[in-house]
Amino acid sequence: RRALLARAFRAKLADESHRARLRVEMGRLRTLLRRLAGISATKRGFALVPRRAREVVVLARPVEEEHAAVLALLADGESWSSSALALALGASQRTVQRALESLAAAGKVQSFGRGRARRWTTPPVPGFTTMLLLPAPLPSD
Repeated sequence: RRALLARAFRAKLADESHRARLRVEMGRLRTLLRRLAGISATKRGFALVPRRAREVVVLARPVEEEHAAVLALLADGESWSSSALALALGASQRTVQRALESLAAAGKVQSFGRGRARRWTTPPVPGFTTMLLLPAPLPSD
């Protein structure tokens, strides 16, 4: 639980206010997942207990790399400014800019615009053109 508190609240040392916030957030999560699964406290943290299924399946593998949080935010397909990413991540804008430059060099993100109008996105998935993602036209009468 210490690791969860440290990662969730970005705190080096967890105090009683962090534990209270964690209880509140876990209560909210239990409410949201009430019909699908239960969340039980364990000695090591929390366990997700499915209601109707025998096991929990992860549909999208978590990204485990240096700038995974930036990639996770960009995964929605929207364009983000570096300042918006910094605000969402609770990091400095310069830290996010360094991460974006590193990801761009690796071909994992791309930018358009210049200066304050610069926005970042993930590159389109190869093999899927925009036309393939649009619904078919309705038959004309």
